Order: sequence, then C-alpha cells, then structure tokens
Amino acid sequence: MPSICFYFQVHQPFRLRKYTIFDQDSDYFNEDKNAEICERVARKCYLPSNLLMLKLIRQFEGTFKIAYSVTGTLLEQLELYAPGVLASFQKLASTGCVEFLTETYHHSLSFLYSREEFVEQIRLHGQTIQRLFGQKPRIFRNTELIYNNDLASAIDQIGGFDAIMVEGADHILGYRSPDFLYRPPNAAGLKLLLKNYRLSDDIAFRFSNRDWCQWPVTSERFASWINAINGNGHVVNLFMDYETLGEHQWEDTGIFRFMERLPSEILKHPDNNFKTPSEVVAAYDAVGEFDVPYTISWADIERDLSAWRGNPMQENALHRLYALEDHVKATNDPDIIADWRRLQASDHFYYMCTKYFADGDVHKYFNHYDSPYEAYINFVTVLDDLYSRCAVRCPPRDCKILPQDEPASDIKGLKSEVKGRKPEYERLKSEV
Repeated sequence: MPSICFYFQVHQPFRLRKYTIFDQDSDYFNEDKNAEICERVARKCYLPSNLLMLKLIRQFEGTFKIAYSVTGTLLEQLELYAPGVLASFQKLASTGCVEFLTETYHHSLSFLYSREEFVEQIRLHGQTIQRLFGQKPRIFRNTELIYNNDLASAIDQIGGFDAIMVEGADHILGYRSPDFLYRPPNAAGLKLLLKNYRLSDDIAFRFSNRDWCQWPVTSERFASWINAINGNGHVVNLFMDYETLGEHQWEDTGIFRFMERLPSEILKHPDNNFKTPSEVVAAYDAVGEFDVPYTISWADIERDLSAWRGNPMQENALHRLYALEDHVKATNDPDIIADWRRLQASDHFYYMCTKYFADGDVHKYFNHYDSPYEAYINFVTVLDDLYSRCAVRCPPRDCKILPQDEPASDIKGLKSEVKGRKPEYERLKSEV
C-alpha cells in the first residue's frame, strides 16, 4: 500500500546585474530581470499550478495532499512582483491539505561553510513560513537535497524537526528501495524521506522527451507504475521543482492535463492514498539505517556537489564569499548583510559550472550569463565591492577576514591596473 507524497521545490534567486569594476554603486541585483522572470514564471507556472492544486484538493475533498518548500528569496520576490501568487499559496495553506517545509532562507550552501549562518537561515525561514502560512515547519529540506550524516546531526541538535528530505541515491541504497522510511545512524529521533528519483524524473525531465521509450507518459501509465510498488514499499516520494509545471514542461506538452487526471487514476486502486511528509512520518516506521558518510545531492547524474563546487572558479568564489562572514556581520549594517546573504544563493555558483554533456541543458535554464566565466567575473567583482563597503563601516584591522598573506580579493589588483583604461578593458573582456 504505497502512499504518494508530492513535494515541490519553489525557488528563484535574486540575479545579479552586469557589474563591472567601473561601477561605484552598490546596486548589485538586476531588478528588471528578476521582475521579468518572476512574473513570467508566475503566469506560466505558479498561478495555474496553484489553481489546479486547489481544484484537486476540493475535488477529492481533502484526500489529495501536497507539500512545498518556498525559499525566502522567492517569497520576497512574490511580495514585490507577484502578490497574487503569494495569496494563492496562502489559500492553499488554509485548506489543511498542504504542508510547508523549511530550508535555508536564501537557498544557500551555508551548511558546508558556516554552521552559524546555516542555523540562522533555518530560523529566519521557519519564522517567515509561520508568519505567512500559519504553519510551524516540522520537516527540513536542505538546499538541493544536499545531505550527509553530519547534516542529520546538525538538524537533530537544532531540534523541532521530525524528518529530513533526502535523495534516494542508488550508490547509498544498494539493493534497498527508496520507497520506505529510513533513519540516520547518528540521530535516532529523525526519519529520512527518500526521493524516488526515477519516477520523479519521469515527470520532471522525461515527460516531453519524444525519444524516450516510455513516451508519452499518460496518467494511466504513471499510475500503473505506482501500483506496481504495492506490497514493496510504504511511500513513493515524488520530489521535483514546481517550475516543472508549465515552465520546464510547457503547457502544450500536456503536463497540466496529466497532473489533473493523475490523482483520480492513482486513487482508483483502493489501497493508494496521498499524504503530506508529516503524515508519512506519523504513519510509517523506519525500516533501516541510511548511512551517508559523504555528501550527496539531487543534482545532475553524479548526485554530488560538483554542480556548485566542481571547478576552481566555484571553489574560489565560495571561499571568498564565506570568508567575509565575520566582517559583514561586524558592520551591523542590514543592507550589507542582506546583500551578502542574497549572494549565497546556490544559483550563483551553479551558473559557474563548466559541466556540459548530459547535464548541460539543465545548467543553462534560467541562466542569464553567456558563459560560466562571465558568471564568475561578475560575481567576484560584486564581492570586491561588498568588501569595500565592509571596510568603510568596519576597517579590516578590527575584523579578521582572511589570512594576512592572502589578498582580500583578486579583483583589487585588476582594478588599480585598468582604472582609466576602459576601452582596453572592454577589448580584453570581449576576448575572454
């Protein structure tokens, strides 16, 4: 008897504008581009999808249930650019059939670099979810399902959570199924909900692929795949980006018709049901231990950290960003701290990824840069200006930012070298 647990990740970052070493202001973010993308995705995905989910909840009288993790960066954008979407999420929350999860407020990699910042962002996000949707989240979902045993220990120490969302990675599971609950080896009070990545990706990535041997994916066919798990699992966790509906899979692919018909097809089997993550945790016991000594994620075919830390540019940008933490917080300047946190969004480092081949198209989506090198140059140029703002408010000699023998930014030398030689700089930049 498998329960079906639908969870959607809902996120957009604050994208950077084209920022050069000649810019003197601290207006880093591309307000026009952010508004344009937010409004477009609201029109194509968020509004029609929320309307559909509300219709299904009413149609099935509360037996259809779903869950969301909406990042703080998107919630801020919805308040600015698409308040109707925020209202529609609040209407979904009022049904009692929708659960909101918590994660890092800025969709950051802070767990890997700063446990203090990690805890603070979880606190901020939980407070925001409670304020906007009236729920105190009990399920944690880390950025991009990044997970290892240490993360389970950290969440256990924070307290207040019943479970963590995790990628059902084959190389960790071995012969076992992702369709059961597991527990971490070092946090007995927590359960782990594992993504069934095959069935999730059938919708998220393969739905419109005419070269796929299972195309077309109909609601009847997909329900039969769910039914095949009867007797061999407790829950099928279908985790995916919400933008799958209408944005990654356009309306003309039939994705909305598929989602509209899927619940009725699944519920034709009398043993099937829909549950929120918290209901799954309450209903089923963990069947074993899921031991993850090294870090996994739900990204790309490797399911590791290479999407964000796979090349020296990414590693350098991340190191410099988090090296600024003490200096940024010592300023007590809310604008500086807000800008630093917006720069933590994992998307900025995803844009610097040089992987192509099988995962190339995924990395290009929502990417406003022409190349990963342009993304890196733009990011560290912004970071250099942020450092300068910190230095004005709190001189570096009073705050340890980097080792004495390490320059605060690679851009500083370049800045002094090319100042006043803008034509030559533009030529060099075009060659790069």
